[in-house]
Amino acid sequence: MALGWARGLVRVACARGFATAWHLWVRALLVWLGFLSAIGTSHAAPLEDNMAQRLMACTTCHGRQGRAGPDGYYPRLAGKPAHYLYKQLLDFRNGRRHYGLMANLLEPLTDTYLFEIARHFSELDLPYPPPVQSSAQPQELRRGQQLATLGDPVKKIPACASCHGAALTGVQPDVPGLLGLSRDYLNAQLGGWRDGQRAGHAPDCMASIAKRLEPLDVAALTSWLSTQALPANPKPVTARQLDPKQVFDLSCAKTSLPVGGTYAVADQEPTSVVARGAYLARAGNCMTCHTARGGVPFAGGRRIDTPFGEIYAGNLTPDKQTGLGTWNKDDFWQALHFGKSKGGRLLYPAFPYPSFTLVTRQDADALFVYLQSLPAQSAQNKVHQLRWPYNSQLALAAWRALYFSAGRFESSEGKSAQWNRGAYLVTSLGHCSACHAERNPWGASVNAASLAGGLIPMQNWYAPSLAAVNEAGLAGWRTEDIVALLRHGRSPSAVVSGPMGEVVRGSTQFLSADDLAAMAVYLKDLPQASASSEKPAAATITSGWPTQSGPTLRGAKLYEQHCANCHGGKGQGAPGMYLPLAGNRTVTMDKPVNLVQTVLHGGFAPATAGNPRPYGMPPFLLTLSDSDLAAVLAYVRSSWGNQAKGVSELDIAKIRNLTKP
Repeated sequence: MALGWARGLVRVACARGFATAWHLWVRALLVWLGFLSAIGTSHAAPLEDNMAQRLMACTTCHGRQGRAGPDGYYPRLAGKPAHYLYKQLLDFRNGRRHYGLMANLLEPLTDTYLFEIARHFSELDLPYPPPVQSSAQPQELRRGQQLATLGDPVKKIPACASCHGAALTGVQPDVPGLLGLSRDYLNAQLGGWRDGQRAGHAPDCMASIAKRLEPLDVAALTSWLSTQALPANPKPVTARQLDPKQVFDLSCAKTSLPVGGTYAVADQEPTSVVARGAYLARAGNCMTCHTARGGVPFAGGRRIDTPFGEIYAGNLTPDKQTGLGTWNKDDFWQALHFGKSKGGRLLYPAFPYPSFTLVTRQDADALFVYLQSLPAQSAQNKVHQLRWPYNSQLALAAWRALYFSAGRFESSEGKSAQWNRGAYLVTSLGHCSACHAERNPWGASVNAASLAGGLIPMQNWYAPSLAAVNEAGLAGWRTEDIVALLRHGRSPSAVVSGPMGEVVRGSTQFLSADDLAAMAVYLKDLPQASASSEKPAAATITSGWPTQSGPTLRGAKLYEQHCANCHGGKGQGAPGMYLPLAGNRTVTMDKPVNLVQTVLHGGFAPATAGNPRPYGMPPFLLTLSDSDLAAVLAYVRSSWGNQAKGVSELDIAKIRNLTKP
């Protein structure tokens, strides 16, 4: 590499003279040494295992230490009442507040961890920035001050101060301050209350107040609030410091604090019929699909996007009008084994009966007994929204004739009882092939038993091959490491995310150690495909240091700026905290979709008993352009011994455009 630089500078000397070349050489050498020094010392001090480090996924958008994002769209978190922050986190996760990036970040986390996050930011005592100057007219500011401090009795609008405190700095434990926020953010939130994009528990006082505000009132109020300096003590006051006559209604912000008992990990498979059915429901991850975001468990309503339209999961509770209250064991067996509803209506294979057909009758009956023991919930099933001809029973019958036949699980002679138990769980209740198998254009799994990997329809995540050493093949893993990954979402060499995080969170973390070990034994024994013999395009970096090429050097600089603090200057990671990128199969897989998804959207591993406070990966969706991402991923995929092709800007743009707000 140095020789290449020298040759280039000799050419410069011939063209411009020796003095010019010498000047360029010294300047380039200083820049180069400075760059090597920056990368080489990026981990001189070990990272601290604390909440600030775990919550890097939050502060990337909300500013250093939660001081607020630079554009004003992401509000300040530091110093807000803990209970208020906790309620907002719950509302994002459960669908009362609508922002896809936040919802996806929070979905893997438990109530307990969300409250820890809220408490962490609440306890930060940081100075506020000075208020901005307003271009509003004096009469507009006077109207804003009136609404904030006195309200408007004619329109039945209470003063903001009646709930948010006389100083408008908030009230412990539930009500946030209104000062120190940007006008854009205040406008967005009031607009959200007015339009139903934000919602609270009844009585939803903020929604009713916001709807009484005219657009000019909103503009006046936010103009005045955003220009006010904070008092000497900007902390929220306690409720007892308020005059009870001033309080309009604090009940709308109440939310129960998290309680213990979040996890119920099994030591062994239960024996009573109801308990066994509950265990089998976990093994099948039934609740995840049959529960709408923030909804009642098993009451249905979750939307499942398919290439053929939208399908809504049904109500599995024993409600007689909308659920399974009129079903019997034979009806339920018919659904699992034959893919037919009560009365003979054909079911769509988004309900994975091509796998559930292998469930034994004994297990199906236990599962039904458990579902019948649940409280009945009246929840009208939503109508599927499928395109023609996929919305017809005739088309579904044709699909079944081609791609489905009822079966049963057959034990393999010559294999151990443990292997056969693992095979049963993986191929039937676990329905692993629903993700880890390729699908044809009509949505049918191709060679499902091989678990050779496939793109998950509509989600744009790739479920890697469990039979390929260069993807997610487990033949070389220790059984205990596979068990740890399935139970805790984390092992010494891997962390689950995306759809697999959903599986661990809702299913495998609750399975017994014996069943997880059986699954591991089966998965380790899958016939392993060899890595592709096709060599990738020539890697621009093999030593871990950038060459002089423009795009490569740009990717290296972006990596140093955004990634090296956690993943190390040489991609070595931080043990127990951040995985290494050097030799990481997610980084080097031929299909880079999971890597792109992770960098764009960030995320947390699922919070489990063995990993209750997972580290977060910041989302770079709003920070890096497609060109930036292509550069940094090319650097990561071709450094530290990694030898994978780059990722095109077009591929990144396609994944970015699938993101819903």
